Amino acid sequence: MDDIINPENDGDLLAQIEEVEALSSIYGDEWCVIDEASRIFCIKISNDSEESKLTACLQIILPPDYPSAAPPIYQINAAWLRGLERTKLANSLEDLYVEHVGDSILYLWVEKIREFLVDKSQSSETVNQPENVNMTAEEEEEDDDDEEDMPDFRSLKLNTENAHLFMDPAKDEEPPPIKHGNTFTDRRSTFQPHLAPVVTPRQVKMVLEKLYENKKIASATHNIYAYRIYCKDKNSFLQDCEDDGETAAGGRLLHLLQILDVRNVMVVVSRWYGGILLGPDRFKHINNCARNILVEEGYTASTDEATKSGAKIKRPKNKKMK
Repeated sequence: MDDIINPENDGDLLAQIEEVEALSSIYGDEWCVIDEASRIFCIKISNDSEESKLTACLQIILPPDYPSAAPPIYQINAAWLRGLERTKLANSLEDLYVEHVGDSILYLWVEKIREFLVDKSQSSETVNQPENVNMTAEEEEEDDDDEEDMPDFRSLKLNTENAHLFMDPAKDEEPPPIKHGNTFTDRRSTFQPHLAPVVTPRQVKMVLEKLYENKKIASATHNIYAYRIYCKDKNSFLQDCEDDGETAAGGRLLHLLQILDVRNVMVVVSRWYGGILLGPDRFKHINNCARNILVEEGYTASTDEATKSGAKIKRPKNKKMK
């Protein structure tokens, strides 16, 4: 029966909670909660060398049957990590999991990656890393020296091939349909998500202009947004995000879109500040609002559906949105 709790999964959840609490205590600000409800986390890892500093971001999704029966789903983001080196590191993490099946593995993975970074820095005198990188940890924006640790969310570059995608829309061009999600209120702060299908950055601009025609949305304290557009001919993505004053929120939102592997969609989350500081909870509410509207509009499966279907991502439905 659906209402019977699986004792094994209950034990897994308890083990996950204890492991996350321990990692948060050990790594402090380096540990980042992307979406607690979906068990999505990330951690910044560095080799602690001032002369040849290397960093990587480990993104983690904890499935319901981890650690008893399944490994964490992970992705390593590092601009310098490619080819054989990436394969070597992935193999070492998988070997660690096999050696410790049934045990909590994240601490061992983090330290293995750190060890890999130390070895890499010692064998290479200079490593070129991207300079302008968006952070997702709550306080990271204050530390300019550590900006190279997260995926480059703002690497969207204008060239002659896609310049037309950024040009102002024609006067007779209609903006994409926009869907407005349900509001959510916590301690007098109200959050509301908005979603629109987009296939060019020009449409992103049109959606923003349309939203700001609404006086209530325009009066929001923050309108955080992120979008991902798939370029089939190049097999790559155009993507970007905006905090709108809610520091690090845009990067977290784009991180969520990447992990869910959604494409050709833009999500905006409006927040009306109620005078009470929410701390890290504000990021949780922003991502939960975004995830809910993505599920409602068929861009991704719900947590339960994803688990039953092997975590395969649904593609957007072709339906009209008012």
